[in-house]
Amino acid sequence: MRRIYSSDNQMMVGHIKAILDSEGIPNLVKNQFLSGAMGEIPPTECWPEIWIENDDQHDRAMSIVDAALDKPTHDPPSWNCQCGELIEGQFSDCWNCGEP
Repeated sequence: MRRIYSSDNQMMVGHIKAILDSEGIPNLVKNQFLSGAMGEIPPTECWPEIWIENDDQHDRAMSIVDAALDKPTHDPPSWNCQCGELIEGQFSDCWNCGEP
């Protein structure tokens, strides 16, 4: 059993776990409810961790995690809403009229 991912962000841990589950890599989350111990032990020791059950799947699991965490190298292009407002690319809805 090997640890492959740890984060203070529970949502990211759940996201990575779901991806590994969908790829058929058996895994489990440890320290999921340990945040209450922060202060008594170092915070990074309280972060939830994903462990894979089979050591022979480590390289495949790490490549999947790396691909999931890979950020785009450029920002999405800006777009013009039907109301005429210029919207930055990271937004999916118009701030002015609410159109998706």
